[in-house]
Amino acid sequence: MEIHSAPSPIQYRREYATGLCCRISPYRGVRGINAHIDSLAYQYEAAGCPFCRSQIFEATEPFSDGEWITRGESVTLPNRYPYADLHTVTIITEAHMAPSFSARQLSDALAGSATSLVDYPGYPSINWNFLPSSGASLLHPHLQGIADPMPTALCMRYLEASAHTADGDYWELFCEEELHGSRHLFGELLGEEPVWFASPVPIGECEIRGILPVRTIAEFLSITDRFATDLERIISLYRGLGFYALNMGIFFQKTGSSGERGMHAFSSIIARINPNPDAISDSAFMERISGEPIVMTLPEDIPGYLNP
Repeated sequence: MEIHSAPSPIQYRREYATGLCCRISPYRGVRGINAHIDSLAYQYEAAGCPFCRSQIFEATEPFSDGEWITRGESVTLPNRYPYADLHTVTIITEAHMAPSFSARQLSDALAGSATSLVDYPGYPSINWNFLPSSGASLLHPHLQGIADPMPTALCMRYLEASAHTADGDYWELFCEEELHGSRHLFGELLGEEPVWFASPVPIGECEIRGILPVRTIAEFLSITDRFATDLERIISLYRGLGFYALNMGIFFQKTGSSGERGMHAFSSIIARINPNPDAISDSAFMERISGEPIVMTLPEDIPGYLNP
């Protein structure tokens, strides 16, 4: 539904399979709530940061076997302040802050996080808050892996939607409808590669959904290189739009599933406004209380910003 009584049209969108809702208000961007950033300054070390390489192995605890999981620059360890039955942290880079991430750095970190979760008999996800305005409590770039006996609320919505389809996979129907449409970004073959779309009902600014060619986190270990290459491209898209902060989640079927049927794994990535001295947030009563995100960018416009 669209109304025109405001200074610019406002769209109301609802995803009928899950009940997710949002409002799209391009005029919101006129307020200039996203602080301008030209680039992120490189910083190798920061005093007091437990994730910097000179401190990490003294300031953090290893897993029960006495070891940390290391892949390339990444280091994975138990979260000292968990909010899941299994909660791990993966430090992505040696540097405390870097202007950009390489596909190699991202792939190594994703593999480390997945390895820390792969044996847990529940529902795992790999998550990322980047920069303080996204909810990151530490500036040093890091992923968070969680696993519980039950899925997260977003994953549950799509598991339930999948259970009501003939083939048991909502994402196959979604791809059939969206492939080569106005919101399709890249990726063509669902069973062979990630397929990426601007979400038709975004849960955050410029939400990008990736439907993966795997279903379980064990299978994900075989595609971290490809996923990381795609993620690097999406980060570039966001930065071209002026967004440096982001949130990401990657969601999987329950560990122990065959991986042959049911819901494909999927990723949700959203842009967040950049850190600012006034602590202005893009998450307010509509997002936190009403559960209806207000976004500024039409999903149908996002593919036009993608670099070839």
